[in-house]
Amino acid sequence: MHNYQSPSGSQPASPLMNRFARSLFIAAAGGLITATSAIADTLSTWRFDAQQNQLEFATDQSVQPVAQLVPNPDRVVIDLPGIRLKRPKISQPVGGAIQNIRIGQFNASTTRLVVELAPGYRVDPQQVKVTPSSAMRWSVKLPQPTLVNASPEVTPGVTNDQPIAIAVPPAPADSFGDLVPQGASLTWLNDRLVALNTGKFASLRPGMYILDLDNGNHINIGGDRNVPTASVIKLPILIAFFQDVDAGKIRLDETLTITRDVKAGGSGFMQDRPIGSKYTALQTVTNMIIVSDNTATNMIIKRMGGFNAVNSRFRSWGLTNTVVRNWLPDLGATNRTTAREMVTLMAMLETGKLLTPNSRKQAIDILQRVKNKRLLPAGLGSGASIAHKTGYIRSVLGDAGIIYMPNGKRYLAAVLVENNSIPSVARVYIQQVSRIVYSYMLESSNQPTATLPQSANSQTDAAIQIDAAAEVDD
Repeated sequence: MHNYQSPSGSQPASPLMNRFARSLFIAAAGGLITATSAIADTLSTWRFDAQQNQLEFATDQSVQPVAQLVPNPDRVVIDLPGIRLKRPKISQPVGGAIQNIRIGQFNASTTRLVVELAPGYRVDPQQVKVTPSSAMRWSVKLPQPTLVNASPEVTPGVTNDQPIAIAVPPAPADSFGDLVPQGASLTWLNDRLVALNTGKFASLRPGMYILDLDNGNHINIGGDRNVPTASVIKLPILIAFFQDVDAGKIRLDETLTITRDVKAGGSGFMQDRPIGSKYTALQTVTNMIIVSDNTATNMIIKRMGGFNAVNSRFRSWGLTNTVVRNWLPDLGATNRTTAREMVTLMAMLETGKLLTPNSRKQAIDILQRVKNKRLLPAGLGSGASIAHKTGYIRSVLGDAGIIYMPNGKRYLAAVLVENNSIPSVARVYIQQVSRIVYSYMLESSNQPTATLPQSANSQTDAAIQIDAAAEVDD
């Protein structure tokens, strides 16, 4: 038996494998055709069960499919707006009443899936059932095809060879349980941010999630894509550390020692201190965040019991995609997360679900002292503040934070950008996203527009200065 595997349950692959490696197989006994690894940037898995006449697919961002029956020969066509397929089309034979499954790029922003029936077979479009299990997982079940010996015009519900729409229910809304009210997708803002990913930013692959804490309204653009964390992983490590403080497992004034096994290059100054240098636990965890010190991070992970202990804590919070597999600086990009999970974590932190009030206050204070102000903070208006953690390695640049507006409004943002061969391009992109979202939040709360920073003031060529040698802080 071959099980359907979600991307979150798979082992990490190289970027080349994630983008191009495709493995199709037919389980003859079960009549099952499956893509076992990602076949596109945002179509993560698909399978067709010939015995059940059912197509199942998953995307790594929310999608609202559009389905229709195109007659003669009958074809069930499912379009996925906002999903791009960066490879040649797929045509996979099936057999029997189903001739083949085809997947291709319908237009620049839409992937099309086609279930084509064998000649002479028909289905009633009213009996085709499209069902979401989530906004990213869908199934399309066809009724048993009927062999029709009459002329093609007998297709039920179809006249003059015109396509007929197939009913598709709305995609389920994202839910954060009791953390925030049940909200809706911010369609206008979503479209504005999707449009930003063009021109100089077209090569970037963003994973983004924005959540309004007041009403639960949200943006999900690749927010469920599993991506390298870079130093953003230090955010959940910070929360896990303070949970151990609350549980009495760690004292803030206890002494931690730099040992050879935890000393690491990259960001931070503690790598320059001699072996045997001592810091309090509070000093160490503070350095981990405000200057993104990799040696400090490894000291904290070691003190908490290592990778397994930290990852078990993440899973206890419901973060199934957030994992530490390597010591910092993790140049192999094996530490992973999603933008949505970082937002979920920040929602739990901000609403007091994870820490005592005193530890929550200390954690927020440390996050507000992060030295790198060149990403999300650069797009905020005057009077706003942010508690956040940035991250940068060769393959990803990101920032995740809680934004406090001067009018009292709060929202969460996580933006993790892959394919940043010129880091300054990704940096300006994150600034632009931050500015657009902040402006929207101001306007939606009917507040006077605050002065926005010039560094992220426009997407025009004149405003975006690309400098390949520009420094990018971790």
